[in-house]
Amino acid sequence: MILLAKVRNNTYICKNFHCFLMINNTASLDLVEFVETQILPRYAEFDKAHNLSHVTRVIRNSIALARQTGADMNMVYVVAAYHDLGLSGPRAIHHLTSGKILMQDARLKRWFSPEQIKMMKEAVEDHRASASHAPRSIYGKIVAEADRDLAPETVIRRTVQFGLANYPEMDREGHWRRFCQHMAEKYSVNGYIRLWIHGSESERNLNQLRSLIVNPTEMRKVFDKIFLEESGTL
Repeated sequence: MILLAKVRNNTYICKNFHCFLMINNTASLDLVEFVETQILPRYAEFDKAHNLSHVTRVIRNSIALARQTGADMNMVYVVAAYHDLGLSGPRAIHHLTSGKILMQDARLKRWFSPEQIKMMKEAVEDHRASASHAPRSIYGKIVAEADRDLAPETVIRRTVQFGLANYPEMDREGHWRRFCQHMAEKYSVNGYIRLWIHGSESERNLNQLRSLIVNPTEMRKVFDKIFLEESGTL
């Protein structure tokens, strides 16, 4: 059973699973209960960069953006909750797999029409930073933006964590080279990441990260610090 605490003006905080999701009085609390008990626990199977903390942050950011844009709160919530479930399979197509998981979950018919489910599937498919096209709806733009935790230290730590989890045979210099390649390919001014909501916090954070990318000496200091914290070795 979900635990909800009323804070003000018919607004509630989900308290279990450390969700801290702000929900206004238009959201379906039984939908939240379903997602928190049946969907979110699946993120415990994934790596540190895509665990429960990650999905709850994406949900929280998505809800905030939904308030700004007037998007449907229930749809935004479900898109955020399902967006990385495809990591149970190949990472390269996880966004497509996540969309299939959402589309095939018949339980969602309790809350959504076939048209809404199709739109949510497309939004999940469109969330990936390397997508070659703009998101097809506001829901895709919201989850894509919410998924971008671009605070420089967070990006660096997440990249180090992914490298340690997936390339355990590499030494520190190997991890550094992989790290630099990833930073350049994804986050540099020529990188493939795209943001869809101008003037956002993500845009400000990305500019800060790009300042580090063009300063490899300073970036190496931050990398070494975080690599030591995550691996326990230099």
